[in-house]
Amino acid sequence: KRLEGEGEASAKRFAEEALSVLLFTLIVLTIVAELTMPWLMYVIAPGFADTPDKFELGILLTRIAFPYLLFMSLVALLSAVLNSVGRFTAAAAPIALNIVLIAALVVVVPHFDSPGVVLAWGVVVAGILQFIMLLIAVKRAGFAFHLRAPRLTPGVRRLVTLGIPGFIAGGATQFNLLAGSIIASLQDGAVSLLYYADRIYQLPLGVVGIAIGIVLLPDLSRRLRGDDMAGASNAQNRAFEFAMLLTLPAAVALAVIPGPIIQVLFERGAFTAADTHGAGLALAGFAIGLPAFVLIKVLSPGFFAREDTKTPMRFAAIGIAVNIVGSLALFFWIGHVGIALATSAAAWINAILLGVRLVRLGHFEFDARLKSRLPRLGLSAAIMGAGLWGGTVLAAPLLAGSFVEGIVALALLIGGGGLLFGIAILVTGAAKVSDLKNAFRRA
Repeated sequence: KRLEGEGEASAKRFAEEALSVLLFTLIVLTIVAELTMPWLMYVIAPGFADTPDKFELGILLTRIAFPYLLFMSLVALLSAVLNSVGRFTAAAAPIALNIVLIAALVVVVPHFDSPGVVLAWGVVVAGILQFIMLLIAVKRAGFAFHLRAPRLTPGVRRLVTLGIPGFIAGGATQFNLLAGSIIASLQDGAVSLLYYADRIYQLPLGVVGIAIGIVLLPDLSRRLRGDDMAGASNAQNRAFEFAMLLTLPAAVALAVIPGPIIQVLFERGAFTAADTHGAGLALAGFAIGLPAFVLIKVLSPGFFAREDTKTPMRFAAIGIAVNIVGSLALFFWIGHVGIALATSAAAWINAILLGVRLVRLGHFEFDARLKSRLPRLGLSAAIMGAGLWGGTVLAAPLLAGSFVEGIVALALLIGGGGLLFGIAILVTGAAKVSDLKNAFRRA
C-alpha cells in the first residue's frame, strides 16, 4: 500500500521502521526465553518433567535453537518486502535449512556423541544463512535497508494493530500443533509420532497452500486498490480451484497409503514397525484436514487484503479452542491419533467460517466454473485413491523389501497415482490441458 500510494521512498522508510522495532522486540524476547527456558519447558512439554534426562536435553536443545525464530521473523519481513514488488523467489530460502541439516547429518554428526546438539546448531546456522540470502535479495531489488532507532511511529503502530490479529490468524495451524505437542508429551513417543506425520503433510501444505497465499495477497490488494472487483473475484476462484487441484489428490494419497509412505521413508534403525503404524495413523488423521489447512491460506487473503485481520483472528481462536477441547477429549480415548483428528477438525471449522463470512460479506462468490469443477476434482481424487489402494496390495512385497526396493515401489505408486489422477481430471472435465498450462505457468 505504501509502495503504490506514496512511492518507493515512503515504503522503504516504513520497512526500515518496522525492521528496527521487530529486531529490538525479537532480541528482548530471545534473551527472556533463554533465561527462563527451564520454566518455559514446563509449558511447552510438561510431560518431559517426569524424565529428568529428557527434560534437561529439551532445555539445552531449545536454548540452542531458539535464536532461529529471531532470524525467521526477520526473513518473514524481508520476504514480505520482496512479495510487495512481485518477487517470490524468497520462497526458496527454506531449502537452505534442509541443505544445512543434511550436511550436518552426513558430515558433522558422525564425529559427535550428541546428534541432537549438532542438528540444533545446524538449525541456527540455517537461520543465519537464510537471513543473509534475503538481505542480498532485498538489496538486489533496490531496497538496501539501514537500521533506525526503534520507534513506534504511526505506521508501525498501524502495523502492530493489524499484525497481532493477523499473527494469531495466520499462525492458527502452528498454535494447534503446539497445543497438540503439549498434550502429546504426556504419552511416551507421541510427540515424535506426530512430528514424523507432520513432516509429511507439511510438504503439500507448504508447496501449495502457503505458496498460493503468498502470491494471492499482494495480487488481491492491488486489484482491490484499483477497484477491480471482477478481477479480485476471478483471482480468488482460480486460487481456490488450483489449490484443490493439487491438494485433493495429496490428501487422498496420504489418507489411503500413509503406512507405506512412513515405512519406506523412516522404518529403519530404531524406527520400528509399531512406530510406522502409529505415525501412519497420525498422518491419515492430518490428511483429513489437509484441504482445510490449504483453504485457510487461500481464503485469509480475502480479509487481509482489506486490512481486516480481526475476523480471521476470531475464527482462528474458535479453531484453536476446538482443537484443544477435541485433543483433550480424544487423547485419553485413542491417544495421539485423537490429536491429529482434532487438529483437522479445527482446520475445517476455521476454513468453513472464513468461507461463509466472505460469501456473506459479498467478498467471494463461487463462479460457475468452480461450482462445476470441484465435484469433478473430488471424483477424480477418489478414483486415484482406489487405484492407490489396489496398487499398494500389489506392491506390498517390494514395500517390505530393501530400502531401494521400497523407494522404487513408492515412486511407482506415487507416479502411477499421479498419472491416474491426471487422466481422471481430463476425462471428467475437472480440468483442461490449456488451463493446467496457464495455472502452472503463473505458479
